Amino acid sequence: MIRLLLFVTAGAVLFVAGAASAQTVAATATRAAAAVRPVATGPDGKPLAIDPILRAAPDSLTPAEITRLQTLSADYGQLARYHAANATLPAPEPGRVVFFGDSITDAWGRGADPVPFFPGKPYINRGIGGQTTPQMVVRYQQDVIALKPAAVLILAGTNDLAGNTGLESMEAIEDSMRTMGDLATAHGIKVILASVLPVDDYAWRRGLQPADKVRALNAWMKSFCAERGYTYLDYYTSLATPEGAMKPGTSKDGVHPTPAGYAIMAPLAQAAIDKALAAH
Repeated sequence: MIRLLLFVTAGAVLFVAGAASAQTVAATATRAAAAVRPVATGPDGKPLAIDPILRAAPDSLTPAEITRLQTLSADYGQLARYHAANATLPAPEPGRVVFFGDSITDAWGRGADPVPFFPGKPYINRGIGGQTTPQMVVRYQQDVIALKPAAVLILAGTNDLAGNTGLESMEAIEDSMRTMGDLATAHGIKVILASVLPVDDYAWRRGLQPADKVRALNAWMKSFCAERGYTYLDYYTSLATPEGAMKPGTSKDGVHPTPAGYAIMAPLAQAAIDKALAAH
């Protein structure tokens, strides 16, 4: 029997110890949002992009919050999540692609009402709900490079903007993207960088007003891809309202796609993969 320990954090689902087959249900984080601490604020009273328990007085932490922090500290990159599944993969097939990301990737093809995840294609889902780019760098060797894909499709950054693992500058997010790109290139893996999906507010951390930061990060990624010869995958344009939110019907909570949202994303992803694999 596989045992699964699941700890719900504000906007994140942490999987540990033997949870290689676990499925993220993104709505869980949204339902939990009402029960978490208030958003942290700075000296100016404005909301801070950081999980509030990371700034809380130690003697104010609840047993559940302490457990959550211990879990994160024990396996920061959540290497346990896919360790067993990676070991059972067949030899690399031509055209293997690793989809590497957070809950938006994790929920694709999984959950109680899964949407199709590229049936018949040698594509591997290695998303983990709630992860930020520095966590993804930690598991990049295990969950991408060691799988010997032809290409990696990276969708990340929104949880960094939400502060899931602490305050993080735009430059730090960019550095993580550079690191993942450099490692892929060094191992002959084609790189596809996907735009951050539109979001004008995080259900688990209200008031951050991230829309402009999302646009800025996407602009940087597009320029970075052009500079490096990577493929830029633009989900944003097809999903965004003029205000920078997800279009009606494409998201269940303003962040995570509905089946209609994934239906828009799938052909865009396939076109980007075709372009990347055709490049020499």
